[in-house]
Amino acid sequence: MPSPPVAKKIPKIDVVHGDVRQDDYFWLRQKDDPEVVAYLESENAYTDAILTSTEPFQQALYQEMLGRIKEDDQTVPYQRGAHFYYLRTEKGKQYPIYCRKQGRLEAPEEVTLDLNFLAQGHPFLALGGYAASDDGHRLAYTVDVTGFREYTLYVKDLRTGQLAPERIEKVSTLAWCADPAILFYVTEDHAKRPYRLWRHRLGAATDDLLYEEADELFRLHLRRSRSLAYVFATSASLTSTEVRYLPATEPGARWAVLLPREKDHEYDVDHGGDLFYIRTNGGGLRNFRLIVAPVRDPRPARFTELIPHREEVMLEDVDVFADHYVVHEREDGLTRLRVTDRRDGASHHIHFPEPAYEIDPEPNAEFVTSRYRFRYQSFVTPSSVYDYDMSTRALTLLKRTEVLGGYDPARYRSERRYATAPDGARVPLSLVCRADAPRDGTSPCFLSGYGAYGIPYPVTFSSNRLSLLERGLTVAVAHVRGGGELGKRWHDAGRMLAKRNTFTDFIAVAEFLIKDGYTAPDRLVIEGGSAGGLLIGAVLNLRPDLCAAAVLRVPFVDVITTMLDESLPLTVAEFEEWGNPKIPEHYRYMKTYCPYTNIAAQRYPDMLVRTSLNDSQVMYWEPAKYVARLRAAKTDDHLLLFKINMAAGHGGASGRYDALREAAFDYAFILTRLGQRS
Repeated sequence: MPSPPVAKKIPKIDVVHGDVRQDDYFWLRQKDDPEVVAYLESENAYTDAILTSTEPFQQALYQEMLGRIKEDDQTVPYQRGAHFYYLRTEKGKQYPIYCRKQGRLEAPEEVTLDLNFLAQGHPFLALGGYAASDDGHRLAYTVDVTGFREYTLYVKDLRTGQLAPERIEKVSTLAWCADPAILFYVTEDHAKRPYRLWRHRLGAATDDLLYEEADELFRLHLRRSRSLAYVFATSASLTSTEVRYLPATEPGARWAVLLPREKDHEYDVDHGGDLFYIRTNGGGLRNFRLIVAPVRDPRPARFTELIPHREEVMLEDVDVFADHYVVHEREDGLTRLRVTDRRDGASHHIHFPEPAYEIDPEPNAEFVTSRYRFRYQSFVTPSSVYDYDMSTRALTLLKRTEVLGGYDPARYRSERRYATAPDGARVPLSLVCRADAPRDGTSPCFLSGYGAYGIPYPVTFSSNRLSLLERGLTVAVAHVRGGGELGKRWHDAGRMLAKRNTFTDFIAVAEFLIKDGYTAPDRLVIEGGSAGGLLIGAVLNLRPDLCAAAVLRVPFVDVITTMLDESLPLTVAEFEEWGNPKIPEHYRYMKTYCPYTNIAAQRYPDMLVRTSLNDSQVMYWEPAKYVARLRAAKTDDHLLLFKINMAAGHGGASGRYDALREAAFDYAFILTRLGQRS
């Protein structure tokens, strides 16, 4: 067996609030240093050498997963103006092709953007913005070719297929106004914070700077209302919002502020008729309520409440149409849809029968329509696109993602259970297994978690996951505090000076699965990515005996060092999620859980750590330093493997076949750690 790489130690000493901190691996931040690159490549070579024997298994898993996918496929077309838009994939091609048809679905196809063509000569490609002008003649879009999420804006004439001369760098969001020659866009600062709003006239040599967001806690976002009547520019921190608006027909007018920003007040706005629809949690009403304000005079004194605040129900989203509005409500961790007729105020709900599932809106680009389109899926139901007639209440299935190879949902069992945290909190967990899986502790289990930013962990279908289920694994998700499954207070209870609840919740879920016979410690693999990687890193320090193996994807594991560096993307904005270590109380609390800080001379399970060289959200050096320190400290001979994608960003490989090979690699590691090799 080859020897693992050993990173040299170059001690860097800092003193924070009188506490001496020594970082032996700070030098790994030098991305352009040939020695750093050589070290990362040696880690890749070591990982590949260790897993050489699994390569036939990886290939078999890849072919197995590929065999379930309909490679030539197409999304359900949606209407916007005079066109129907959709995307399709072709066998052998890594990326989707964006298309449209004019007037009717039987019309000839027009390719608006072929990402396979744009990806030529690039190992990575990601599409950001994609917006057609109101007349349908021009397409504004942004692309990133490195994985660093640094997007360039282009404008394409869809009548001729020619690109306009515009090349605008570091664009985060964009929106057309009603004039097809004018668009607005937002650019980023040195730390990738979207902060400047610009107006651009096609062909102009210079653009007009309309607004600059000076507060580094806030990020600026641009969008057009579904009614097409307004453009909204939203300045948002993690706890506060301020929305500016402009009539789309008046690109030279003054942007008006809807509600000035105030501490702990988040809101968003949509438009319908002569009203603004505002989802707001002002006044300490954390789970939001829905109000309306007259467009001509949207002062708080003119507000009318449509849906009151409810402590047990999170109002997540509102979609406004000409005659209806649709609210996404989350209660006890599950989403339901509430449909209201704007003309008479009558409401009804759309309910779903499975114990755990996911609901997401589709584009719904048309304002004047009686149909609401959404996507439904669960652990056992493939992604399914529905049209719901808001007037007749007729529900129509338009497309269910086809799973090739004879998929039968009756072979599997989905459940929603609850574990009890040390402080008595009920922590939801969702799981799926084969219907005949025993409950005697003999089954292997793959447990994931996230628990940050108030984001609920989605309960989605994955045809890839069948490769685990068919080999007897139970797949589970721990809906820990810090996420948004149970509303804002669930988030509050797992952030800032309550962050440790996230980790103890996850441990409680794992112990519940073991106690209830779903698995055993030597048959449990745990996994998390990004902030979920922080979760797994902290759990491993607290309870290295909890599992047989762990997978950490682009893990945020060096919390203190990163949060002390305000030059990095995301740092300042995330003071409201993790705290600011320049504040002594915050520093002391972070020090109790930061995975890198708390690596100990103890035994750890087998581990696979993944990252990407061009990640702009969790810099590659965090997992690189973590692995180096862990190698030097741990007292066991279990596997510690580090895999770096040298040409991608936070989400890993961008091409669908490349991403599938990464999944096969991870699954081979997971399954072989559980004693399975075929």
